[in-house]
Amino acid sequence: MTASTPKNIFSYFLLLAALTLSACGPATATGTLVPSSTPLPPTLTPTPIPMAATVNGEGITETEFEAELARFQSAQAALGNTVSLEEATHRVISDLVDQVLLAQGAQAEGFSMDEAAVQSRVDSLAEQVGGPDTLAAWESQHGYSDESFRLAFSRQIAAAWMRDKIITAVPETAEQVHIRQILLYNSDTAQKVLEQLKSGADFDIQAAQYDPATQGELGWFPRGYLLQPQIETAAFALQPGQISEVIQTSVGYHILMVIERDPNHPLSPDARLMLQNQALLNWLQEQRAKSAITLKP
Repeated sequence: MTASTPKNIFSYFLLLAALTLSACGPATATGTLVPSSTPLPPTLTPTPIPMAATVNGEGITETEFEAELARFQSAQAALGNTVSLEEATHRVISDLVDQVLLAQGAQAEGFSMDEAAVQSRVDSLAEQVGGPDTLAAWESQHGYSDESFRLAFSRQIAAAWMRDKIITAVPETAEQVHIRQILLYNSDTAQKVLEQLKSGADFDIQAAQYDPATQGELGWFPRGYLLQPQIETAAFALQPGQISEVIQTSVGYHILMVIERDPNHPLSPDARLMLQNQALLNWLQEQRAKSAITLKP
């Protein structure tokens, strides 16, 4: 034992006594201890994790957002696209919010995945890309930790399940019209052609004259399919054999004739894909409207 040891021991007991007294409070004249009026030090609480957004109480961390933003910018640069930081930020946070909404919708519909199911999907993915080491290297290269990758992967699986549920609900048939048009690029000419048609001129001959390649054929289409809503509105207001007035769009001046109508005509693959995309957008808009979404300023 060194010469300084007794002093150290004495200091230790003084500290212990001070701590004991401060915890128990001062003694009364009879020697009974009473509670101290000195407040105890405040309990430390964990520092909140910074959030880029919350969706119905579920958070998207700033770390997750920033990593996703970096991945998006890297992908756009690789494609040769120039995207401003403002636009990239908006697109990434919107996509993450949509993923959360879809995943929450899946949970509300009864979809669930336990840890074993997630691991099975991860193992399957690793096998597809060349093994666990290859997958781990990809995660590291793209800014994922194992934990953040599993979170994102699980969310995307749930979101994809809900997306598929929405789009497969779109029927394979819909009310459609079969249209032929005469497209002109001068208002006066269009009015003259319309007067000729009203006087008995043959629509098909006129359509072939102004468009020999397609003879004015637009084919079948459902509501919401055309890029010019004026054309759609006019077409669905007509019965077979009827001719529209002149319709002006950004393309030109159109005169339509309905060839056929069918309340349940099979959708073309392109038309059904368009309706499926629209159904998904409508679902997301409805969910956003009734959800509590907070974005970091």
